Amino acid sequence: MANQHKHPVRGLRGIDDDLWADFATATANAESDRSAEVRQFIEWYVHRPGAQLPERPAQEVERPSG
Repeated sequence: MANQHKHPVRGLRGIDDDLWADFATATANAESDRSAEVRQFIEWYVHRPGAQLPERPAQEVERPSG
């Protein structure tokens, strides 16, 4: 079917816009993306074999001024 995602869309609630934007910036700076980091954390959290806790960025996320 056209326009169908390869994977089901999972919704996350209770995450404010600033936090979500900071997470996007941090993952982009790490040459990753939010989905990859969340998936890695979930795999670690449920004790999947070989899973490791995602590495945190070296420094605080800087928001663009404006």
